[in-house]
Amino acid sequence: MTANPIAETVASLMPRARTELAELVSFRSVADPAVFPRSECEAAAGWVADALRAEGFQDVALLDTPDGTQSVYGLLAGPEGAPTVLLYAHYDVQPPLDEGAWVTPPFELTERDGRWYGRGAADCKGGFLMHLLALRALKANGGVPVNVKVIVEGSEEQGTGGLERYAEAHPELLAADAVVVGDTGNFKLGLPTVTATLRGMTMVRISVDTLEGNLHSGQFGGAAPDALAALIKVLDSLRAEDGSTTVDGLASDAVWDGLAYDEADFRKDAKVLDGVGLIGEGTVADRIWARPAVTVLGIDCPPVVGATPSIQASARATISLRVPPGQDAAEATELLISHIEKHTPWGARVAVRQVGQGQPFRADTSSPAYTAMADAMRVAYPGQEMQAAGMGGSIPLCNTLAELYPSAEILLIGLSEPEAQIHAVNESVSPEELERLSVSEALFLVNYARSKQA
Repeated sequence: MTANPIAETVASLMPRARTELAELVSFRSVADPAVFPRSECEAAAGWVADALRAEGFQDVALLDTPDGTQSVYGLLAGPEGAPTVLLYAHYDVQPPLDEGAWVTPPFELTERDGRWYGRGAADCKGGFLMHLLALRALKANGGVPVNVKVIVEGSEEQGTGGLERYAEAHPELLAADAVVVGDTGNFKLGLPTVTATLRGMTMVRISVDTLEGNLHSGQFGGAAPDALAALIKVLDSLRAEDGSTTVDGLASDAVWDGLAYDEADFRKDAKVLDGVGLIGEGTVADRIWARPAVTVLGIDCPPVVGATPSIQASARATISLRVPPGQDAAEATELLISHIEKHTPWGARVAVRQVGQGQPFRADTSSPAYTAMADAMRVAYPGQEMQAAGMGGSIPLCNTLAELYPSAEILLIGLSEPEAQIHAVNESVSPEELERLSVSEALFLVNYARSKQA
């Protein structure tokens, strides 16, 4: 990295950042009390609040949001007349899945092969550390030139909408001239990238019932309707032969006009097994950024070990549908539910309950804030120009902020480049990316403040 006082300061702060990230990762802050106790999230929220207070933030508060979780807010006053920038991250994480599949414990930050491993290291506890590093570097080099609001969400991964509802009820709280969402990632390691689009998401739970109780498969099999088989047929109806998502009435032919994603690179990033083909049609970018995608997240059925020769009377599944920009998540939900009901076989009783939803998002990459970020990334990543890419994931808060503050410029950056393997076992963060993106954010705040003064 080119010699720069801010870059030098961030480099000197990296050992402290590793220690702090290890502390934050140690909290098992999955926002689902059925997985880990609520106290884990409360402890993580308390840690974040203490960190903000230590940096001189005022009005630090634990916000009790309508979904029963807590978001952390703080305000750092800048020079009089300076613009206000909102910095976003979330401290809640995905469940660790199979802890035995982790090379090292998921809630112990561990360095291996130049990366730091742990659940939330990249998504998105590392994002909060990125904000802290940027602010500390600015304070050590003349001060923070803008008013800074920080909001750290407690249920982003659950998609339950607590912070969105809270923001709608308190619209003045998060008002800002610009927003930096630290919850996406570079297109690939070392390539500075802003995220231009996000797919939205709807999540539903399907329950299928066919019998009053399980039956002996030898005595009744062949005529008694099997709820698990019915559920499998429903789920199969959501995909074409090539694996493309097929929800009746939902368009799935949009194309991505922008940065291309080489298929060989995608296979490597996704760790697709040799000989296994990709699903869908069109370019990889079309499939993951511009088109809907259904995923079966879980099925309630008997495990193989201990299974009995029984016809299942009931079966359940949770599925998600990623909704691309240009489509409305609420309309997509209605089409999905209608499709499921239509394709349930044998007159089986089916109930569909929505358990989460978020709208897709498209940023205005022509705004002055993006110019300020491009200039910042050019310094933090010498020889590289900022790229704009899509992201298949969802950050529901982005649309809420865009609706509440239509004049605010919203930028999305973060640490979740492909090698981070977020949501999977052995999630990790590149400390080099943490360092460079912290420098980028600090320089962006300087550039943005100047642009508003011009």
